[in-house]
Amino acid sequence: MTEELMTIRQMCDVFNVTPRTLRFYESRELIFPERRGQHRLYDRRDRARLTLILRGKRFGFSLEQIAQLLALYEPGANQAQIAATIPVARQRLDDMQQQYIELESAIADLKAQIAEAESQLAVMPKTTG
Repeated sequence: MTEELMTIRQMCDVFNVTPRTLRFYESRELIFPERRGQHRLYDRRDRARLTLILRGKRFGFSLEQIAQLLALYEPGANQAQIAATIPVARQRLDDMQQQYIELESAIADLKAQIAEAESQLAVMPKTTG
């Protein structure tokens, strides 16, 4: 196997995904491995696209949104395509920031509950058991 092409197993190992995941992304036309008989071979472009897919998933984008963002990396992507992805990215950023605020609040509440429980426990008589 050359450095240019990777097998499905190599892709799984490098990206920590399952073969099923790769086949799913292929079925959704997000990656396009070369087929040689029963074998799928992934080139540099597929690896770059998978990197972007996984990053998009980490950011909470839907597969449809990821497909739109991947269009930016296609040869011939035009200004309209690029401009159309910015509102999608901004909306996701707004959603993530709101989730962050809510999570910070929940963390603070949980810390307070733990501190209260520890305070109550500290003044209770110790039992042997």
